Amino acid sequence: MESTAAKPAPEAEAPPGFTHREIMMTMSGLVIAMLLAMLDNMIVAPALPTIVGDLGGLNHLAWVTTGYILASTAATPIWGKLGDLLGRRMTFLSSIVIFLIGSVLCGMSQNMGELIGFRALQGLGAGGLMVGVMAVMAEIVPPRERGKYQGVLMAVMPVAMIGGPLAGGFITDHLTWRWAFYVNLPLGAAALLVCWFTLAKLSRGTGKARIDWTGAALLTTWITTLVLITSWGGNEYDWDSVTIIGLAVATVLAFVAFVIVERRVTEPIMPLSVFANRNFSLSGALSFIVGFAMFGGVTFLPQFQQFVQGSSATNSGLLLMPMMLSSMVVSMAGGALISRTGRYRALPIAGTILMAAGLALFATMDIDTTRTTTSLYMVVLGAGMGCLMQSTMLIAQNNAPLRNMGAATGAATFLRNMGGSVGVSLLGSVYATTLTDTVTSHMGTATGAGAGDGRFEVAQMTPQALKSLPEKVQHVFQQAVTDGVGQVFAWGAAVAAVGLLVAVFIRHVPLRGFDSAAKPGTAPEDTAQDTSTAAVA
Repeated sequence: MESTAAKPAPEAEAPPGFTHREIMMTMSGLVIAMLLAMLDNMIVAPALPTIVGDLGGLNHLAWVTTGYILASTAATPIWGKLGDLLGRRMTFLSSIVIFLIGSVLCGMSQNMGELIGFRALQGLGAGGLMVGVMAVMAEIVPPRERGKYQGVLMAVMPVAMIGGPLAGGFITDHLTWRWAFYVNLPLGAAALLVCWFTLAKLSRGTGKARIDWTGAALLTTWITTLVLITSWGGNEYDWDSVTIIGLAVATVLAFVAFVIVERRVTEPIMPLSVFANRNFSLSGALSFIVGFAMFGGVTFLPQFQQFVQGSSATNSGLLLMPMMLSSMVVSMAGGALISRTGRYRALPIAGTILMAAGLALFATMDIDTTRTTTSLYMVVLGAGMGCLMQSTMLIAQNNAPLRNMGAATGAATFLRNMGGSVGVSLLGSVYATTLTDTVTSHMGTATGAGAGDGRFEVAQMTPQALKSLPEKVQHVFQQAVTDGVGQVFAWGAAVAAVGLLVAVFIRHVPLRGFDSAAKPGTAPEDTAQDTSTAAVA
């Protein structure tokens, strides 16, 4: 049997030809759409306290974000498959429209229940935006050239991460929280207008839509129960409680049923055949691990910056700039390297090493760690992110046939988002448990609360409230935050190290070229998908 390294990437059919000018015009619409999706949560986050004050429902605050993430994650593979069946232009434009409708309804919400429901509608559209951007790029740009264009998209991340909180704070302070949602309208209209014209040459799809609604329902059930387990376990309910055990059983049953359904239907939401390819499966596993380590770790860095280093919420966003800039520079450099050499295998290996090293460095922080030191750690972590964000997607797309490109892109995006959701939930439990235990054991009743109220005091603590407490209490709480964040980063580093073990098994498969795809027998890129890789995996 031939080695996987000798097998070329699968190619089903050549996409429509796009000139450089047409690609750049299309990229402008994709950049706006990507910015729209990434900015939303960043802008809304600073407005949440004001929203709660206006609408009430503090106990349901987390679901404003969780509902959005769940809907977005569940919808990602569905949008990907719809793009394969109906064409990417129709589905991408539809996702923009749904996102904008959700934005308007969120801004008009009169209570927390309405807001959560409309945020879920927003999430449905956002899932289509994220997978649509990557799938459209996969159709118009050859893999060998794709790296440099993906580097341009990566530049959107620092803009969203830094500009989002600043814009959200300004809107909340000077307008009203409702404009945190209405601000999506001009951006969305611009993306809709540009993409309406620039995507006209995209393929029309493979045929009539035969949506696997049963698979979609099972996938949504599986995701929801899994996220609820990781969110509620150890917090709302004990891990051995009837609720958590019941959710675990439901998760397993939903997953097994989903696999059975996907193996039998004609047009599965997530074609299991793509996982027969060794590199695709490894890139999917790496995407999950990257999402877990990266999102799970970075989410808690502002806790250290605000509680221990005394940064404001706005400044903590600005302090992430070294990580974002490092990620952007390395991503663009990596994309240029891939375009010039056609080699990509070193990127996921280097990325996992740098990510593990960056997270391990963060795990060593103490109360006296300076902002300069954390900035240096961010550069290391950001470099790892830059190596991994585009290389994992490129490997997945390069090892999937064009007819399933949307579903394959959706699967890869889904796995990364799932990793992030599970990582944030599980590491959040680690952080909360460590924080509470440290405060309880070292401070006792020093907060002025009864011993049984220690958990309540911890849950209600804010950076502003901490500054009003005695210095001894501040020190104990800051040490607790440091311990909790240290545990989070230590676990994140361990997971990233597992990612390195996965990355080293990825084999080099020549990047296919669209020019040769139309000439069977003239180049290796025109061969059919290699399903024998599963046998040698």
